[in-house]
Amino acid sequence: MGRRKSGRDVSGVILLDKPRDISSNAALQQVRRFLNANKAGHTGALDPAATGLLPLCFGEATKVSHYSLEADKAYRVEACLGIRTTTSDSEGEIVAQADAALLERLTQADIDRVIKQFTGPQQQSPSMYSALKHEGRPLYYYARLGIEVPRKTRAITIREINLVEWHGARLVLDVTCSKGTYIRTLIDDMGAALGCGAHVAELHRSWIEGVVGPVYSAEELAAVAAQTDPEQGDYAAIDALLLANDTVIQQVPTVTVEAAEAAKFLLGNPAQLTQPPEVVADHYRVLRSSDGVFIGMGLLQAPALATGPAEAGLWVKPKRVLNLRD
Repeated sequence: MGRRKSGRDVSGVILLDKPRDISSNAALQQVRRFLNANKAGHTGALDPAATGLLPLCFGEATKVSHYSLEADKAYRVEACLGIRTTTSDSEGEIVAQADAALLERLTQADIDRVIKQFTGPQQQSPSMYSALKHEGRPLYYYARLGIEVPRKTRAITIREINLVEWHGARLVLDVTCSKGTYIRTLIDDMGAALGCGAHVAELHRSWIEGVVGPVYSAEELAAVAAQTDPEQGDYAAIDALLLANDTVIQQVPTVTVEAAEAAKFLLGNPAQLTQPPEVVADHYRVLRSSDGVFIGMGLLQAPALATGPAEAGLWVKPKRVLNLRD
């Protein structure tokens, strides 16, 4: 006998402005309870002390949420200069503190130099307080035991660093970066380059490439959830906030198929395109032409592709198919 489902088969996306001092999973589970959703996931955790954009995916939306992990992201970070901590944020213990005179000697030219130095492609070594795994356990597990383990550097790209404010020990930056970037590590490294040390005081994720739609606070979602009647199975108020299943992957190009071809695609078979795609890509969002509904992810399949995407007879092969109830 299969495992009994614990909630509703509800699908879609809600964009949460995650509050401070709560884990991403705890925030997800809270909204999941509001919806009484059977299946839920998010597109990339924020530290408990961080705030900002956290896409929450439910039901069929979880099938494509991992594509958002590849997206660029933007953060507003407030750094505290002059103090280095074990965790590279305000939660850790102080391990080094610069003399006040050193901070007073910092100039605009110093700040500009370090911003330029850390903009562009680079290698970054993750913090020991990250969630990356080593032998099945997150790095922070070993860090809390005082155990240092080997960490592989990773290739990242800092697209842009803009200075928002700098006054004394307070440095505020807007950072746009590639996937896999640790802002805490970036600030720690920038502090070392300035010669004074630094740590993250506040961190807010403001943007994720391809994520489009209204963002709700936890309080706003709780207020809407209060309008539901779970005992009567009435979730209309909170369901009305759900966005389309492909809300978090709007950066992925689309192809369109007619209704009859969409039916084939939903059964796991290749479908003929209504028209050639505007761009050649590794994969596509597949839309049904009759209503514009997202039905899955696909790959182009046609010998004609070798001579150009404008050739007739292009097909899209299913890579990930949604289970639509209509």
